Amino acid sequence: MKSILPNLSQYKIVLGSNSPRRRELLAGLDIDFEVQTIPGIDESFPKTLRPDEVPVYIARKKAEAYVSSMLADELLITADTIVWTFGEILGKPKDREDAIAMLRKLSGRVHEVITGVCITTKEKTVSFSASSAVCFASLDDDEIVYYVDKYCPFDKAGSYGIQEWIGYVAVEAINGSFYNVMGLPVRLLYQELKKF
Repeated sequence: MKSILPNLSQYKIVLGSNSPRRRELLAGLDIDFEVQTIPGIDESFPKTLRPDEVPVYIARKKAEAYVSSMLADELLITADTIVWTFGEILGKPKDREDAIAMLRKLSGRVHEVITGVCITTKEKTVSFSASSAVCFASLDDDEIVYYVDKYCPFDKAGSYGIQEWIGYVAVEAINGSFYNVMGLPVRLLYQELKKF
């Protein structure tokens, strides 16, 4: 069966990510790809950036770590997700206490999930971001501790995965893409790949 994106047939597509959610979401686009990961990429960013610029900056930084070893026919996809709430960026929690503290901040409030994506070849780089507003119900400490201890959300921005238990019980509404909150705005990515 022919590919849905014939313009990409010249490329070997590489997802530069450890995230099982991003793997699952990219696979959902019916695109053949392989996963490559480089451990220990520095994800720091200048404090002068606006929140919507941060995940794009980090996604591009991740891409730069791969460029020197990329082959001419490779197309690399990298991404980064942050949670923005009340003037603060929440990335991945450092430990259990940090995860609990983050979820307390999100409880009963609306927060923004922003994912930056970078598509890179040896000749060209395209980057973009998507934003979704998520309305969280109030959670009591027992619920927060239950989620953190059972699901260990230490690899997730804002300390939660919307596709897990907490998404079922806490998410009241979303304005924007559900998949963006999972970590990859697949509709936007598809549109960008279509015209790449």
